[in-house]
Amino acid sequence: MRMSDTIEEFIKELLKDDDELEIQRNELAEQFNCVPSQINYVIATRFKPSQGYYVESRRGGGGHIKIKKINVTKSNLIMHTINSMGDSITGNEVDIFISNFLSYGLISEIEAKLLKVATSDNVLIVPQEIRDRLRASIFKNMLINLVED
Repeated sequence: MRMSDTIEEFIKELLKDDDELEIQRNELAEQFNCVPSQINYVIATRFKPSQGYYVESRRGGGGHIKIKKINVTKSNLIMHTINSMGDSITGNEVDIFISNFLSYGLISEIEAKLLKVATSDNVLIVPQEIRDRLRASIFKNMLINLVED
């Protein structure tokens, strides 16, 4: 297991008991014998709003970090994804969203495959300069159909 995975699991374990956690970046770095920037990396990549977390970070005094677990519903997360996506998206970014949806149990394996196939470069046989815009449009429209009333 990589250091980032270990730190992520530790933080998630602390969040199981409470939906809010306040930690000091330097203290956590000392505990894992790593640099504080490693803690920043884990927080920035593994505890995003799209993954169900709100993070408040303050510099100075060891770097105070507050992580709050957000009650995420399927519809809220999908609508948040649609609203934050922008007008274009890469195939890799779509794969990350699909992986997150699967890990939260928001979509089935079949839905994931359909989303992935419909937005793959193999299907989007258009010039590169419009491919990511078309992919975003298709992905957003498919996601809208997954939103429950």
